[in-house]
Amino acid sequence: MYQNKDWANFTWNNNKLLVLLANVRHLQGRLLGQMENLGFKLKEEAVLSTLTLDVLKSTEIEGEILNKDQVRSSIARKLGLEASGLVDSPRNVDGVVEMMLDATQSYMQPITSERMFGWHAALFPTGYSGMYKIEAGKYRNGDMQVVSGAMGKEKVHYEAPKANQVESEMNTFLNWFNNTSEIDSVLKAAIAHFWFVTIHPFDDGNGRIARAITDMQLARSDGSAQRFYSMSNQILTERKKYYDMLEKTQRGTSDITSWLIWFLSCLENALVNSGEVLDSILAKAKFWEKYSQTSLNDRQRLMLNKLLDGFDGKLTSSKWAKIAKTSQDTAIRDIQGLINKEILRKEAQGGRSTNYELII
Repeated sequence: MYQNKDWANFTWNNNKLLVLLANVRHLQGRLLGQMENLGFKLKEEAVLSTLTLDVLKSTEIEGEILNKDQVRSSIARKLGLEASGLVDSPRNVDGVVEMMLDATQSYMQPITSERMFGWHAALFPTGYSGMYKIEAGKYRNGDMQVVSGAMGKEKVHYEAPKANQVESEMNTFLNWFNNTSEIDSVLKAAIAHFWFVTIHPFDDGNGRIARAITDMQLARSDGSAQRFYSMSNQILTERKKYYDMLEKTQRGTSDITSWLIWFLSCLENALVNSGEVLDSILAKAKFWEKYSQTSLNDRQRLMLNKLLDGFDGKLTSSKWAKIAKTSQDTAIRDIQGLINKEILRKEAQGGRSTNYELII
């Protein structure tokens, strides 16, 4: 597409978008209204959970799995939030968190090339992507192809603009992003995402930066730095369709109606599914309200929060000891204390090792 003269003069059929866009706008307004009725602490928890999900899923789309506790701790520290169970976070986690927070918390600030170079350098603090040395904090100086398949049988899905065109293409893009206001701000998020990944200006990290730009523009559309839904989580769920639609649109004409329909549908699903995050936060708040006068030690609070956040696998006394950094005997005493208070119980099925679950 970009080989065409004036390729970035995108067109679309408004009539095909109107109903979908109106519904997305309605869902955005309803969600923000629901959140306004929550107390300050619950809203903080909702933002922390949503941003954690967004960082985890945006990275997972690229095949990299980050540690949830490290991501959550990094976000909480950088936002100055009081959150239980904070752990240390490595540079690569802090980097992707810093990029996402800069995009969403300073959403009204223009994106300059220097700001974007800062994001890219934060994503790759060592100057390496895996084992490969990359140009961190600057536009790529080599050509770029998106390929898949085994060596010798590669399929080229897309070939990006030549390296010597990147700076000029990015200047045009940034000028449009910072100055165009007549397009609906949700549609602008969809166009910005597609336009940026089509230029593919960096050696690596283009997808994550595209999603940060998307979140930034969606924050503008909400008029709020507080994030209560995750587009990245929904893109991960619809990943195959996402890549298929990108490839199809990049091979097509300047009419991007199909891409906009897909983006709006994906955003609609993200907004609907945000209810699950809200439900879990309300359930957690209800739980702690119920046990607000119950005497619990720090290890018990840490482990109960992990169970409320969706513990991975079955809870055993040995897992408790490992996570709470305590002895097996102390873990068993902690667990027995919660059983006596009717907060935990043994799982019915039993088995070789005893498992425990929350009583809710």
